[in-house]
Amino acid sequence: MSLPVVLVHGLRTSRTMWRAQLEALERVGRRAVAVDLPGHGTRIGEPFTLDSAVDTVAEAVDGVGGPAFVVGLSLGGYVAIRHAARHPDQVSGVLAAACSTRPHRVLVAGWSFGAQGIARLPDRGARLNQFFVDLALPAPAAADVGAGGFALDATNEVLREMAVATPLTDLARIEAPVWLVNGAFDHFRGEERRFLAACRDGRLVVVPRATHLVSLVQPARFTRVLLEALDEVESRAAVATGT
Repeated sequence: MSLPVVLVHGLRTSRTMWRAQLEALERVGRRAVAVDLPGHGTRIGEPFTLDSAVDTVAEAVDGVGGPAFVVGLSLGGYVAIRHAARHPDQVSGVLAAACSTRPHRVLVAGWSFGAQGIARLPDRGARLNQFFVDLALPAPAAADVGAGGFALDATNEVLREMAVATPLTDLARIEAPVWLVNGAFDHFRGEERRFLAACRDGRLVVVPRATHLVSLVQPARFTRVLLEALDEVESRAAVATGT
């Protein structure tokens, strides 16, 4: 039986951002599910905490008959790392994309200040958000991201929670193999070597011509990395069990 996959979205987006990867995984016969974190997508209005986000992933892994390979982008990457550290029996591998920078208090405070200003706009920043989505993404990816709506009011709550995140400590606790995947032009890859060094069993993949939203900007390349990672995990498991 092939390894199931759980995909975790980024801040303000939803599970719909993973359409391309879900279709690719379905084509090769893999069971996969993308979740909505609290405060996002179908769960807009629910309070977001890191603990509740981890619980969401844990429930999804149980739902696909885990253990599973857990994939996360940006906020989803930090959540995937935290989940793997706290639920090691649920995880056969982790792909943490666009999250190779610690959420330093000064950085989080700066992002929060900007988010508060945007939230004061008459439309709470909806048009500004859509402008940057259309600017940053190819049309199909922009449609995928927008399909589940944007959690414009979740930003400050998420940032408050990220202030207590400990990704380096969490990575050091994960025994399963970890893939750190970053776009070459991602502003969140500043500490990727430090993140890699924290891993017990880690590898780093930098995707050319990709920005922070690597799975959306370069969906085919990203999906190839994911499929190769799945093959490696399963091959290693087969060798270990002699099957």
